[in-house]
Amino acid sequence: MKLFNVAIVVLLINTSCQAQQKYRVPGSCETCELIYVGMPSNINSVDTSAGWSEAGQKLLVSGTVYKRDGKTPAKDVIVYYWQTDNNGLYSPSLGMDKGAERHGHIRGWVKTKADGKYAIYTIKPVSYPNSNNPAHIHILIKEPDIENEYYIDEFIFDDDKYVTGQVRNSLPNRGGSGILHLTTNGNMKVAQHNIVLGLNIPGYPSRL
Repeated sequence: MKLFNVAIVVLLINTSCQAQQKYRVPGSCETCELIYVGMPSNINSVDTSAGWSEAGQKLLVSGTVYKRDGKTPAKDVIVYYWQTDNNGLYSPSLGMDKGAERHGHIRGWVKTKADGKYAIYTIKPVSYPNSNNPAHIHILIKEPDIENEYYIDEFIFDDDKYVTGQVRNSLPNRGGSGILHLTTNGNMKVAQHNIVLGLNIPGYPSRL
């Protein structure tokens, strides 16, 4: 009986350790750590950026974050975004966290609920001054079972003249293609974009 009880205790300990285990995705990106600077303690599934009330084309990006199977909604996933302003700059603002100034003041977080849905109200970014780079929104993902954050394809726009065939063919499609198709709703541009966790992410754990 004693041996049986010991076996049960060992099993419970191993099960608990496995439940608490977090995986790590290899690789890193420049300034990724800024996701944590100024991160709110409570994050909603809908966010309105500081750019929404500024000059620029109003934009809504919404969709569902799915697990690796592309079908199951993923809960408690943080999507962090940052982008240029209407002048193509990552402009800081008064009072913003000093450590995050490199990402500019148009930045924010959404966190999925059980349905996996997210929505970001912002403005359409502008390409860097004197640049041929497509306008884009940077995206980082932080999953509850992944120790570190990781990046997915930047959100770019299919009507952007700088989104050439070469650009399209060079996309790694991390999390799915980042090319957004825009429609118009009144004075707002709207894009529907779903994210598949781990898709085309090297070293992503197969158990998730």
